[in-house]
Amino acid sequence: MRDGRRFSLTKHTCLGIYSHVPDSAEPVPRKAAALWVASAKKDYLSFPAEVQDEMGYALGLAQLGAKHPNAKPWKGAGPGILEIVEDHRGDTYRAVHAVRFADAVYVLHAFQKKSKQGIKTPQTHVKLIAARLKRAQADYENRGTP
Repeated sequence: MRDGRRFSLTKHTCLGIYSHVPDSAEPVPRKAAALWVASAKKDYLSFPAEVQDEMGYALGLAQLGAKHPNAKPWKGAGPGILEIVEDHRGDTYRAVHAVRFADAVYVLHAFQKKSKQGIKTPQTHVKLIAARLKRAQADYENRGTP
């Protein structure tokens, strides 16, 4: 993270969803938890450091209820699903996240755009995001209200 705090990942075993947990007892000024669905975190960590830094900042803003200039609506999944797009050395990287849940930002998918169809996102990614959104919805409903 940009502020230098260290975080560990905690796995919510029922759905393969990970969340950031601060390494210290110091309160973290975050409005919503960052929850990573399935391999989204692993895929994100494979991105170049510069891309991770900018996307991490954008996700941090989402946790605070703000929107990064590079975040735009993900078409086809309804409101509250955003895509962060970062270009780096001729490659395009994307992270799709859900901000429609109170107190949680679910990172659904992170991938390098390698479309052979121009700007269109391959259907495999679209279907994966839809399936992970269903998993996030189920996880959110199982958590209940605090």
